[in-house]
Amino acid sequence: MSTLDMRFLTTYKFLIILFLLIPISALAHGISDEDKLRMLSGGYLQYIGLGATHMLTGYDHLLFLFGVVFFLTSFKDIAKFVTAFTVGHCITLIFATFYQITWNYFLIDAIIALSVIYKGFDNNGGFQKYLDMKSPNLLGAIFLFGLLHGFGLSTRLQQLPLGDDSTGILLRILSFNLGVEIGQIVALVVMVSVLSLWRHKPSFKRFSFASNQSLIYAGVILLFMQLHGYQHDSDPDSFRFPIQEHKHAHEDLEVEQSIDTGRESL
Repeated sequence: MSTLDMRFLTTYKFLIILFLLIPISALAHGISDEDKLRMLSGGYLQYIGLGATHMLTGYDHLLFLFGVVFFLTSFKDIAKFVTAFTVGHCITLIFATFYQITWNYFLIDAIIALSVIYKGFDNNGGFQKYLDMKSPNLLGAIFLFGLLHGFGLSTRLQQLPLGDDSTGILLRILSFNLGVEIGQIVALVVMVSVLSLWRHKPSFKRFSFASNQSLIYAGVILLFMQLHGYQHDSDPDSFRFPIQEHKHAHEDLEVEQSIDTGRESL
């Protein structure tokens, strides 16, 4: 193994470990109380900035995009598939927010985590290897997942004070959506640049399977994280349950289990 491959492998392992050590609150990329207060008097530029920040800290969205562009080599293909994803998430982000269509955000993010697992599985030829079938239409799948990701973004945006008049609400939604697209472009430029440089190295073939396998593992982590959050969330209007409340939930569960054990022994 060359020195370059060794350095890449070391960096790759470091990034995986770093991802696993990121606190749950950081992975959540929700709308904080500070952002909510700031948006009370915020203009459209602040909504643009918040949208961009939200996309750049949205690990589930970034992981899915990484899987989408991983094997794409031409600008035409990248533009086609990213456009399908963008159109999908714009539709649900705008319409679901404007018409106040929502659902529990933990469950939505859990399903979004499945999209990350799906892309890693598909990239590694999972449908052919394990299900003995062709992969579903990629363009259609990415569009459908785009709808799902947009719905997840909408649940976050609906936590903000969007106002009462329809015109103002729509402009704030469009501003947030514009910020999301700016953040997505920035992320894609970095991803595509890194992949383009890496694709010409011998290590790309050596580690491409492991990279997409890591997407699957990351998706599983996100899935269980969101299901765990849903299980312990006591206030559906707040983004993330407090740490102390989470601790009490586990303590109450342990007390209930000890009581049940005592009853059974009697």
